[in-house]
Amino acid sequence: MKTLFEKIWGKHVVDTLPDGTVQLYIDRLYCHEVTSPQAFAGLRQRGLKPFRPKHVICMPDHNIPTLGQDKPIEDPVSRNQVDTLARNAADFGLEHYGLMHPKNGIIHVVCPENGLTQPGMTIVCGDSHTSTHGAMGAIAFGIGTSEVEMTLATQCLLQQTPKTMRITINGRRKQGVTAKDMALYIIRRMTAGGATGYFVEYAGEAIRSANMDERLTICNLSIEMGARGGMIAPDEVTFEYLKDREFSPKGVDWDRATAYWRTLCSDDDAVFDREVSFRAEDIEPMITYGTNPGMSIGIGETIPTLESIDESGRASFRKALDYMGFEAGAPILGKPVDYVFLGSCTNGRIEDFRAFASVVKGRKKAGDVTVWLVPGSWQVMRQIRTEGIDKILTEAGFELRQPGCSACLAMNDDKVPAGKYVVSTSNRNFEGRQGPGARTLLAGPLVAAAAAVTGRVSDPRTM
Repeated sequence: MKTLFEKIWGKHVVDTLPDGTVQLYIDRLYCHEVTSPQAFAGLRQRGLKPFRPKHVICMPDHNIPTLGQDKPIEDPVSRNQVDTLARNAADFGLEHYGLMHPKNGIIHVVCPENGLTQPGMTIVCGDSHTSTHGAMGAIAFGIGTSEVEMTLATQCLLQQTPKTMRITINGRRKQGVTAKDMALYIIRRMTAGGATGYFVEYAGEAIRSANMDERLTICNLSIEMGARGGMIAPDEVTFEYLKDREFSPKGVDWDRATAYWRTLCSDDDAVFDREVSFRAEDIEPMITYGTNPGMSIGIGETIPTLESIDESGRASFRKALDYMGFEAGAPILGKPVDYVFLGSCTNGRIEDFRAFASVVKGRKKAGDVTVWLVPGSWQVMRQIRTEGIDKILTEAGFELRQPGCSACLAMNDDKVPAGKYVVSTSNRNFEGRQGPGARTLLAGPLVAAAAAVTGRVSDPRTM
């Protein structure tokens, strides 16, 4: 009578304190350059070493440039953060995938595709989108810098046990609807804070029929509705994805692992603290119009009117529309676009580039649009070249950049200028998220591709 979450969480509880706080064992700690320097400094100050160094992976991704990675980083702040991570990893004997390493890229893309992330694990990183890894049937969540230090020192964390929620999407998606559209639809219906305090399990036919890259996208965006994390029970899709990956179990160990992984599902009589259901056929290609991921509409819909917004939310609604330069009740189709960004830990995987290429094939990039196409890892880049996707993109007038977080968060050179509109496949559309004054419209790779060849918000189903 246990949920998937309860099965994994229970196996990792080391101790429970009188107030209910749990000491939770952590299988993997992923470290990037932004949230780890103070943690390593804390170890030095206390004369400590990582308790289980082989369970820690270090990788720069937020600050790295997506052009000229073989040259020194020009920005002094970014260079210092990237160099500091390399030095800390060397000093403490930790695995480090630095710039130009064949395994470098976005940490939430690289670790699943190399088999480091596996079902049944507990995984943490100083980054909110650690929830991505839950797609493999793991408990994965973001932590703060002090907790990074705690995990380095003890391989454990003190945690309050979250509540459980199951979100079921019944039925099958309509043509032209991507996993990103499903996630944005869920966030719109749940609101940006509707899952606060919960760990979410996704279920239903629309989830089971999704491939692994799509599942990673859905779990990635769990945090955008306030959830502690998201997860999907492992199945044949998971096993096929993991088989023969570099760090996946081999031989007898593989047989033993998959036998255990098959037990990782919620029991038929498991009770969740909350159950929510949606219908896949209700979901259209989605796009945001405001300044949080919950402010989205179907691409053929109009922006909500002020009267349709709850009175308590009208002030923030007006503020968002003022920032975006949009009018309540107006259509979003046809809005001019200045930039398009394909990438991030949300949509920087091979399936996203396949989808983008399926729309732009035989067409040309709009002349007045700047397009940044950024693979989530060097492995994705290699797949793009192997499959000939790079040739499709080149013929259409596009250019690939090198892997990294890129324009997702404006901590590197890829910043959208103030006042410009960007259709972005990343995860957040907060004010200034992609550059001071930048105006972000979150969407999936098909909507991004349509904008890239038309120069405006367009419905990819018409293409």
